[in-house]
Amino acid sequence: MRKNKHFLSKLLIISILITAFASNTTIAQVSTSYSNFWEKVQFGGGLGIGFGNDSFNASVSPSAIYQVNPMFAVGTGLNFNYSKFGDHKLTAYGASALTLFNIVPAIQLSAEFEQMRINRDFGINGSTIEDNYWNSALFLGIGYSNQNVTFGIRYDVLYDDEKSIYADALMPFVRVYF
Repeated sequence: MRKNKHFLSKLLIISILITAFASNTTIAQVSTSYSNFWEKVQFGGGLGIGFGNDSFNASVSPSAIYQVNPMFAVGTGLNFNYSKFGDHKLTAYGASALTLFNIVPAIQLSAEFEQMRINRDFGINGSTIEDNYWNSALFLGIGYSNQNVTFGIRYDVLYDDEKSIYADALMPFVRVYF
């Protein structure tokens, strides 16, 4: 089952890349100037903070996309998350690559591959147990887009409930770019 899951994930990533290169063949033939590149770059990301009973969570996720054409964009992002729940601590950091495709102006499909380094410390009976590892996520999403803001839902096809820092494979998102 696990091998089949990784094979499907690799097949999906390869399909996305082939589609991206095939759809840009005519664009690559047009010469663009350096200044024209930055006119197509948008910056955005996310910030999060949460407080609870003996708990704290903060996240910072800056990102940038390059608008290849009116329907297709590619980008990258950085991720940082810190959580503390009683004697348990989590620090996660990493990077992601994403593709966005608007099938019509209001509907956006997305694929995002995220690689995170997870460092967990569990305080149990006065001692600390460390759990440090790399975790991959492949999010496939659909959202409603209104120019610079998109909100929708995404699903992590590589979700592992024992290793993921996310509570569930299915989660809502809000994406903002300027």
